[in-house]
Amino acid sequence: MSTGRTGRTNRRGTIRTGPSQTRPEDGSTLADDALFSLVVVIVLAVVFDYINGFHDTANAIATSVATRALRPSHAILMATSFNFIGAFAGTAVAKTIGAGLVDEATTTQAVVAAALIGAITWNLITWYLALPSSSSHALIGGLLGATIVAAGFGALKLDGIYNKVLVPMISSPIIGFTGAFLLMLAIYWIFRNARRKPMARRFRRLQVISAGYMAFSHGSNDAQKTMGIITLALFAAGAIPTIDVPSWVIVVSATAISLGTAVGGWRIMATMGHRVVELEPVHGFAAETTAATVILGAAQFGAPVSTTHVISSAIMGVGSARGPKGVRWGVARRILLAWVITIPAAGLVAAGSWVILDFIGFG
Repeated sequence: MSTGRTGRTNRRGTIRTGPSQTRPEDGSTLADDALFSLVVVIVLAVVFDYINGFHDTANAIATSVATRALRPSHAILMATSFNFIGAFAGTAVAKTIGAGLVDEATTTQAVVAAALIGAITWNLITWYLALPSSSSHALIGGLLGATIVAAGFGALKLDGIYNKVLVPMISSPIIGFTGAFLLMLAIYWIFRNARRKPMARRFRRLQVISAGYMAFSHGSNDAQKTMGIITLALFAAGAIPTIDVPSWVIVVSATAISLGTAVGGWRIMATMGHRVVELEPVHGFAAETTAATVILGAAQFGAPVSTTHVISSAIMGVGSARGPKGVRWGVARRILLAWVITIPAAGLVAAGSWVILDFIGFG
């Protein structure tokens, strides 16, 4: 199997010589087989990004549709636009995916392809089951699983995994839940003497703004994950000298996730918008504002948090402000189960995919 780079170490620590190639600044071109593998990986990454878009449409617009603040067609159009714009908000998350979790020197095209196959497979399974699982954690789990079976545990960057994945994975839903709960209580207190119908009209208008804010934050975090995985593939192939995101990768990732959003994930939207909590405009505004702030803040620190986890926990937070009966905890438990098993499930699929790809000599 070729690795796409001369002198690459394989999973047993020995040296494997790939096709003769050097970095583009040396004036050479990629070997044909390495170029083919790279194209396949980029296509898989675009497919993942597209699926991420329709899988996570519910994150951006479920609450605004459920409260009738926006018509579904208008909500999707707005989410598509703001997802695209948000993708240009930075590259800190992309750099975490590309260089912060695994040793990029041990990464081959087969590893990246297997990671994407694991993430795509798990996304489609949870979409079919109408479970709002995390595309982000599916991709991370896929990358970790493929790397472990290909290069061993020594190729993992444990500090990066702990600081950029585990800590945000636990803290971001807690912050989302607590922040939304407190914001909802504050709104209840401030508008305690307001009449219900006029207040609902005001917050229905405000929710249009919060929905756009949520879609922007979703693009700022989720599109960057695909940017990072494509950049890692380009680096592994020797097409770029450093893990810096090329401009065309940003445009491709932004376009793919926006097109996926335009298709819409109606199955998951029903779970997010109706089955967990009965939402009114004020609840949708509080949940979206809190979640978007958490997600956008995480993106600035390069933490690839799960937008699904954050908005789901924020919805539970606003529901809990009504009391324990404000949340349908049976549905919430199903969502929590999907959260827990996403990383290992995607990792196992990716590990099996790498074994197959390695056997056929891919990448």
